[in-house]
Amino acid sequence: MKGLASISKDKVRVRHPEKAHKPDNLVKKRKPNWLRVRAASSETYQETRAIIRDFNLHTVCEEAACPNIAECWSKRHATMMILGSICTRACAFCNVATGKPDQVDPNEPENVAKSVIKLGLNHVVITSVDRDDLPDGGAGHFAETILQIRKYSPSTTVEVLTPDFRRKTDALAIVVGAKPDVFNHNLETVPRLYTTIRPGARYFNSLHLLYSAKEMDPYISTKSGIMVGLGETAEEVNQVMDDMRSAKVDCITIGQYMQPTPKHHAVDRFVSPEEFETYKIRAFSKGFLIVSSSPLTRSSYFAGEDFAKLRAARNAHLADKISPI
Repeated sequence: MKGLASISKDKVRVRHPEKAHKPDNLVKKRKPNWLRVRAASSETYQETRAIIRDFNLHTVCEEAACPNIAECWSKRHATMMILGSICTRACAFCNVATGKPDQVDPNEPENVAKSVIKLGLNHVVITSVDRDDLPDGGAGHFAETILQIRKYSPSTTVEVLTPDFRRKTDALAIVVGAKPDVFNHNLETVPRLYTTIRPGARYFNSLHLLYSAKEMDPYISTKSGIMVGLGETAEEVNQVMDDMRSAKVDCITIGQYMQPTPKHHAVDRFVSPEEFETYKIRAFSKGFLIVSSSPLTRSSYFAGEDFAKLRAARNAHLADKISPI
């Protein structure tokens, strides 16, 4: 009977205990047509799901309730989330569970690499929960995952989407030293909204992380993203773009914030496709090599295609710099 009680307790575990006492932020605006997505149903989707389960892996696609999961999994594209499924932070926008984190699975890096082969991925995105409880923030686990992917699938390009590694000395150097093809860290929102939206992080710490990655390895491609519809202004978004470019960020993603549950931060407004196009034009004018800006854009949405474009754009940019006058 004790075992059954334990199972029952696990089933009713609150996903976001830090938000349970908060009043509901009821959705006041009807979701526009451009944010409606189809339900998951394809055979390939089910095959992708089975592979993830077989290797005992987590994906940000599921844990963060990504609206693009049906489309991506139907193409065998899944974003791996390492270091467990429970985050030590409690961001107001994120659907990933919070609380006491899982034990780190030492077999996870190899299992991720094997799943990459099984899925036939030419490009893979590896992200994680925040692990403030670990001395290196999980950096060593990131590095080992990259190394295992290189071992099992040498032709697959690797993109990492890391936490901020706040107060974790040498963590960034460990990840960059493993030579991922893309280093991604999202700023998420504008500085004014950090205390509300991302209270466990600091805007300029995240910006410095991106700058430092490029300083450590000038040949690494760097990437960052923000959500809009949280209450920011166009002027603030433009300033974030300028800050990213000052940090030598190559690629930017801009997408619509979508409220995961009534306990999360409310949607301030739904940004129109036309406004996203304006952001895209401005971002290119500021020097970004690749810009993904649309209501359904997410960090790993079409990441493989974007990396191919990014590599071509960087090669062309470098060729222009060394061309004789």
